Amino acid sequence: MVCCCSRMWRLRGSGFAALFRQQKQASNGATLLLKYSSTKTAPQLPGMEYQDAICTLNTLQTNASALEQVRRERGNPQFQLVAMRSFLERAGLVVEDLDNLNIIHVTGTKGKVSEFPSENCYPFCSSPHLVEVRERIRINGQPIGKELFTKYFWQIYGRLDETKEAHSGSMPAYFRFLTILAFHVFLQEKVDLAVVEVGIGGAYDCTNIIKKPWVCGVSSLGIDHTQILGDTIEKIAWQKGGIFKPEVPAFTVKQPEGSMAVLKQRASEMECPLWVCPELEDYQTDCGPLQLGLAGQHQRSNASLALQLSHTWLQRRRLQDLPQAVNFPSTTLEGLADTVWAGRTQTLKNGEVTYFLDGAHTTRSMQACVSWFQEAAVRCERNASGPVARVLVFNATGERDSAAMLKLLVSCEFDFAVFCPNITEAIASCNADQQNFNVSVENMLRRCLDNERSWRRHHGAGDCPPGRRGPLLIRDAGLSPAPGRGAEALVFPCILSALQWAAQGRDPVLLSRDTDKREAPVKPSVAAKAALLREVREIHVLVTGSLHLVGGALKHLDPSSCSK
Repeated sequence: MVCCCSRMWRLRGSGFAALFRQQKQASNGATLLLKYSSTKTAPQLPGMEYQDAICTLNTLQTNASALEQVRRERGNPQFQLVAMRSFLERAGLVVEDLDNLNIIHVTGTKGKVSEFPSENCYPFCSSPHLVEVRERIRINGQPIGKELFTKYFWQIYGRLDETKEAHSGSMPAYFRFLTILAFHVFLQEKVDLAVVEVGIGGAYDCTNIIKKPWVCGVSSLGIDHTQILGDTIEKIAWQKGGIFKPEVPAFTVKQPEGSMAVLKQRASEMECPLWVCPELEDYQTDCGPLQLGLAGQHQRSNASLALQLSHTWLQRRRLQDLPQAVNFPSTTLEGLADTVWAGRTQTLKNGEVTYFLDGAHTTRSMQACVSWFQEAAVRCERNASGPVARVLVFNATGERDSAAMLKLLVSCEFDFAVFCPNITEAIASCNADQQNFNVSVENMLRRCLDNERSWRRHHGAGDCPPGRRGPLLIRDAGLSPAPGRGAEALVFPCILSALQWAAQGRDPVLLSRDTDKREAPVKPSVAAKAALLREVREIHVLVTGSLHLVGGALKHLDPSSCSK
């Protein structure tokens, strides 16, 4: 089996699993690399249901020991790895056990690589998870089942809970726990390969207790998590290069001059051979130019990195006699075009409403999102049978520069901008997978109001410049323009209410879920602002700024995203 541990301790694997399937199938008719363990259903512990496990997991978001860990480790980042080893041992594992997982260790800022390529186009988990926590632990492309998650969760949680009194009551924080759980699952399920993506940075990330990966990779770098990693690209590169290991081959993609110099220095210091992946255009193929299923220039470098990492892993394992690293089987290259990744440059059409979903949450990734949306929306508008309205649904969290991202989004010429916190529903019955106790509701709503004010400042009060699409694409459609000048901005208390307002009863999926009975009715003045949304032929909605936001939206918009 092939499994993947992804960014922010979430684990996914359909991309690399499919890649290895394709390359193995292409090698002289050899048998498949993947092997499957027992298919028997894991026993369910009495009284220990899946939602009980998730609710217990959520207590690790804010417990006192987690907060104390943060305080201690800020001044001594090396302590993070010491603490992680201690938690691992208390869970019944040792670092040497991880050598049996045959790990590919990956870090970066602009996406990672385990989504490339996908032969079967499985939905990929998010970073963080989009809908369910189980998305963070995938084997052969699929989240582990609820029963299996529950079984392994209580095994690990029980061991840590039993030993906490001897360790000053300490328990691992949420993300550390999931990393330990993932390692345990992978070992118990006897996987052939684990693709492990770091959480934040690399040098002091909890995944960096891995001693002997088979190969390491660094994807495109950018500015993110500056309070932890540093405020320059060079400081961030130093952290990312911390995953390099002596005599373990490593690959990176083309980087800015400053960050590339740091990566090379780190590799030299650690006696780690480092190569730069070729451009995707340099690959030799008999089937014409390479096509990717994922939009964005950064995805081209991610694809190249994925190819090089898999090529090196297979060479080192002596499982396949591969040709030059710029030559790959046609089945592998075709997989690049078939790749999909839920919540990233995703288009979803529900009736007369088309949703464009992208989890961009940095200035650089938002630039890519804007470029993708502008092209994708124009294509859809050309095929529309009448006037089209554009609605932005936005939220951002943490230290992200909301103002900078919103400034970029102004160029998309939205007719309405809707802001909401990452609260899936404004009721207590919202499932535990998407609960976040690290930020108060008050702070989340305050952030939304700040975003609304920032949008109004950036959008300005002037008329649309000549040549721009104008309000609602209906200047010649005989419909009334929006009141006032520029896009209308509104704030809603949760994702569901924001989507309901944007769709105006024209999304059959939202209607079929009978969600209107679970949300308080909007004020008449707010409902009146949507008059033009009820008049246009189609509505195009961009959901972006936060992967948590996109995941909450998918929970309502795509029932298949709630896996069994």
